[in-house]
Amino acid sequence: MKLSYRWLARHVDLTGACAVDIAKELTLSTAEVEGVEAFLPHLSDVTIGHVLERDKHPDADKLSVCKVDVGAGEPLQIVCGAPNVRAGLVVAVATAGTALPGDFKIKKSKIRGVESNGMICSERELGLGQEHDGIWELPAGLKVGARVADALGLADWVIEIDNKSVTHRPDLWGHRGIASELAAILRRPLKPLDLTLPTLGTGPACPVRIESDACSRYMALVVEGARATKSPLWLKSLLLAVGQRPLDLLVDLSNFVMLDLGQPNHLFDARKIGPQGIVVRKARAGETLKTLDELERKLGDTDLLICNGDEPVALAGIMGGDGSKVEGDTSRLVLEVAAFHAPTVRRTSSRLALRTDASARFEKTLDPELVPKAAAHLVRLLQAEQPEVRIAAPVTDVGTWKSAAKTIRLRGSRVRQLLGAPIDDSGVTDILVRLGFGVKPAGDALEVSVPSIRATKDIGIEQDLVEEVGRIFRYGNVPEQPLVGALVPPPRDERRRIVRAIEDRLAGSARFRQQISYSFVPDTLVEKLSMNAVEHVQVLNPITDGASRVRRSVATSLLALLEPNRRRAGEVRLFEVGKGYVPQDGDEPKELHEVALALARPARAKDARFDDNALSELESVVEDLVRSLGLEATKFVRCEAAPAWAHPGRAVALRFGEAAEDAGVVAMLEPGLARALGLAGELENDVAVALVSIDALLGAPVRARRYTPVPQSPATRVDVALALPEERPAGEVKAKLEACGKGLVAGLELFDVYAGERLGAGRKSLAWHVTLQAADRTLNEADVKKFLERVERAAGELGGELRRE
Repeated sequence: MKLSYRWLARHVDLTGACAVDIAKELTLSTAEVEGVEAFLPHLSDVTIGHVLERDKHPDADKLSVCKVDVGAGEPLQIVCGAPNVRAGLVVAVATAGTALPGDFKIKKSKIRGVESNGMICSERELGLGQEHDGIWELPAGLKVGARVADALGLADWVIEIDNKSVTHRPDLWGHRGIASELAAILRRPLKPLDLTLPTLGTGPACPVRIESDACSRYMALVVEGARATKSPLWLKSLLLAVGQRPLDLLVDLSNFVMLDLGQPNHLFDARKIGPQGIVVRKARAGETLKTLDELERKLGDTDLLICNGDEPVALAGIMGGDGSKVEGDTSRLVLEVAAFHAPTVRRTSSRLALRTDASARFEKTLDPELVPKAAAHLVRLLQAEQPEVRIAAPVTDVGTWKSAAKTIRLRGSRVRQLLGAPIDDSGVTDILVRLGFGVKPAGDALEVSVPSIRATKDIGIEQDLVEEVGRIFRYGNVPEQPLVGALVPPPRDERRRIVRAIEDRLAGSARFRQQISYSFVPDTLVEKLSMNAVEHVQVLNPITDGASRVRRSVATSLLALLEPNRRRAGEVRLFEVGKGYVPQDGDEPKELHEVALALARPARAKDARFDDNALSELESVVEDLVRSLGLEATKFVRCEAAPAWAHPGRAVALRFGEAAEDAGVVAMLEPGLARALGLAGELENDVAVALVSIDALLGAPVRARRYTPVPQSPATRVDVALALPEERPAGEVKAKLEACGKGLVAGLELFDVYAGERLGAGRKSLAWHVTLQAADRTLNEADVKKFLERVERAAGELGGELRRE
């Protein structure tokens, strides 16, 4: 929202406070100022001139050669094409070197062979309007050589306020409201403004009938003698400063009142309002209205209309209709000033994508008591420019509005407690009175009367008044004090700690991407999992069609993302931390806190060796995750109760120590489900999914931290490969290898998994890097030989053998 410094000065004395000072004061106490800029700065370079002579151009019928006195030595010769140029005129002159709007720089030049040393300007060339029929004729008596901006009082600054900082303050959507704030901040009185209606006529009033509670007050005045003449310079310049395009006196004064008091209004051509008068009603579905922007708009039954009898003539609070606009020969008007329901205006404005200055203000819940003030202000401004203007009939003022004014009890002790500022009751009273509140003592508190213009949306409770005191007192003036009370550290939330540690580990070194999903899952996925729909919590009002179930497991959400992510990228590495919900008979669903991981590899050729097998890698990721959390080592065992999405023969369960319950599961995707999800045609061992219970992690034994001295002897690495039954878990093999080392195994790494015709059906090969190291001596060949012998015996116990080739 743009403000004019000169406009604000009409309401409060700003002597000694420049525009930058005003911007600073407003930012500190009222609303954030986004910027300050000079209004039409080029006017400071345009000079008042006096046309001494005017002769015809020797080589052009429509050009004139003028001698113009600009108060700087010899008169300037200027070639001018305006038809109204003549000797004796006082004009605005842009001399050579002056820059005008549109990056137009005046230069000394020859026009049809005659030298011209400047330009006599029109209003449009100076950015002061659209008049371009001739040069701008200035009042006689202005000092020749003076700057136009100074001579005509046009020097101004534009202060732009951030709209979002005043959305809760309907009183600040006009210059007088901002001026009231400045008066309070600067401790200066607000200049009086006559907002009483002048003498009323006795002619027939304009009937008004309200048929919707979306209009709480409607005032109609019949005004005679008003003509759509050219606006005076003071009015045009103020409107231009705040971004309004001047049109004529009637339209410009209507806009001026809205921008001055913050109350929109509208003028109808009285000849187009019938004897039945104005009716305020809701639109009928399918009804249309051609608005002033000449667009035909289809209305709905939630839109509010202003009608001439039954014919729509305006969209209430937003824009007038084209059929009732004021014509150039109009002299009898109907002035509308009203209070409309803010949500109704907002909905219509949003639905029609039609946002106007009027709708922006009505959306803020305007004070109905502002209605007669705006009407009086507009009529008096009209009379000041056209004395023959009069109100021809009694005012029609109808509605069911009630004053929003209220009384709030304010405790001075509460002000001091909330602000932490040493401000006594007299200081509180002084600030509130400056802001326009009524204050009187009430025992140990203050009784504060809130004016209606502040009570519609802004001030409602005691804390609101404390805020008013604080912003005028200035928060920067509140002394710094240590916090009162003991500093108690918050309780340690182990679940949150472990969740963050999981997220950091998986998104970091494990290179997985975190997914955050809704808890709803597609009904089609439930069917693909061959799960009964009643096993899921049902959503009575699903936010999307086809997603009426809540997931039982976080893994379900990742399954839905495998195919689309696989289609876009070769490798998929996703994880999600969240909750699953299991229905309970007659009770709230049971919440399962889980972390799910999904790893999908690119497709491989049949019988290929795959040292980066998805299942093996995912087991390693889970194992590393558990280790990073500082928990005891895990072991993988055969999964006896695999989830519906898991391959029954290629699933392992995660356990801690000798615990009987599984803490999670790592498995290949079930082949039938893989086909249903659009992953068919790829090897069954390139898509793996893991699900780990966070509750199980919270209850797992913490690994004891023991000091182990750095070994002084070198390590020896041995590679062993074991041919085993396909169903034998790698975790069991790892445990056997560690046992074979009898304390000498310092490291184990599964580096190769192979299955093919050379091993036979139902067989696989697991190859390991084994690091052997003793703390007190260097190992020799005999030690390695004994280890391999024990490994060979262990392989036999597992139903396999040590591969020698």
